[in-house]
Formats: sequence, structure tokens, C-alpha cells
Amino acid sequence: MFRTFLTIAAAIVFLPLAVHAQTVDEIIAKNVQAHGGIEKMKGVQTIRITGKLDVGGIRAGFLQENKRPDKVREEQIIQGLAASQAYDGKIGWQVNPFGGRRDPELMSQDDLKSLTIDADIDGPLVDYKEKGHRAELVGHDSVEGTDCYKIKLSLKNGDVRYYFLDTDSFLELKIETQSSIRGTIQYAETYFGDYEEVKGLYYSFAFESGAKGDSNRVKFAVDKVEINVPLEDSLFTMPVVKPEAKPAGGAQ
Repeated sequence: MFRTFLTIAAAIVFLPLAVHAQTVDEIIAKNVQAHGGIEKMKGVQTIRITGKLDVGGIRAGFLQENKRPDKVREEQIIQGLAASQAYDGKIGWQVNPFGGRRDPELMSQDDLKSLTIDADIDGPLVDYKEKGHRAELVGHDSVEGTDCYKIKLSLKNGDVRYYFLDTDSFLELKIETQSSIRGTIQYAETYFGDYEEVKGLYYSFAFESGAKGDSNRVKFAVDKVEINVPLEDSLFTMPVVKPEAKPAGGAQ
């Protein structure tokens, strides 16, 4: 009887913990709601984000454009020159004038990994099961003194992301990534802040990204977020390079 009493007492003591314990799906649902809710998120057909970045004292402009369901184009602009990467839902391509290449070229599958994730306009947490990802709650962790839920998201492509969600706001404070690039695991992290509302949705207007543990991170400052702006499919399609015309009267 004494043992029975202890069992019942223990169940009563730990009942509040069991009641308040949240599953990973419940936490992800609150993250979606914190961003504005699934209905508003699904209403975004296109988005354009423009701003500035600073890397080692070098400043540049940046642009990201997305079109549902899976198109993305990203640019970095320095002194009028733009380095571009784009994915049209099938192939990824890039133009890098800073590397001496002004013609578009196909991207390798490894280099394309992060770009295809960026092409997901809702982000990989939303409908993660349908996308072939796996999520699990691995506990709590701290980001600069703020308690966070830590979610491990194993992506369909084999990469892993750890999301650190503020336990109060449920918004992302940090994302850590583990990516296999040409047989080597690379670790990176991005810190998020300055969330602002745009048409009922909340976006980070300041974030920093770099190798995990490296304090020299690329700093991004968003100037504008535009939702449902007209974006032609041709923006994401790899341009056709026309062969140079042979001079008239040339040797046969």
C-alpha cells in the first residue's frame, strides 16, 4: 500500500510537467503562428527581400526573390556588378563576374543544396513531413542568455539543421546547419533579430551568418520586404548563351 501511495503521489507531482510538455509538432505550430499563421504564409505567392551586407568591412547590396512553389534567385551587388545564383525548380545556375565568369553556368548538386532549401518559400519546418524531412525536439538550449527550444530537422537531402526557438516568442533566434559538401561536413550558424511585421507576417530584418564558432560573420540588414510583387519566371531561368558571331569573310 505504501508503494502504491508513492506511485500515486509521484504521478500527481509530475502531472503538471506531463500536461505542459509540448511535442515538436506543437512547438513548430506555434512557430508558424508566431510568423503570422499558416493561412497568411500560404497566401504569399512571391517575395522580394532587399538590403545590405557587410563582410570584413566590404559592403554590398543583396537581393533575394522567391516565387511559389520552388523558385529562388539571390544576388550580391558590388560596384554595379551582380553575382547571381538561381534555381527554377529543376536546375540551379550561377553567374560570378568576380571570379572572371560573366556567362551563366550550371551549379553542382553539392553547391545547389542550400539554394534549394532557400527556394522553399515557407521554410523547411512548415509541412516538414510532406517534404520528406524529420523533426525531433532535443530539449532546451540558450542563445545569448535566452532560453530556447532546440529542434533537430533532418532534411531529405541528408543535411541537418538545428532550430533554436525563443520559448516566449517561438521565433528563430539561431539556426545551425550541418552540410556535406564534396565529402566534407561543414558547420554554419545564423543568428536572427529585429523581427518586423509586413502585411501580418513577421520577418527578421537583421541576421548574421558564418562558420560555427567564428565571430567574423557576414552581417545582413534588410531594407525592404515586398510580398506578392510581380516576378516573371524568366528571372529564375538560366539564360541561353548565344555563340559569338564569326567575322564576315573569315577563313573556312
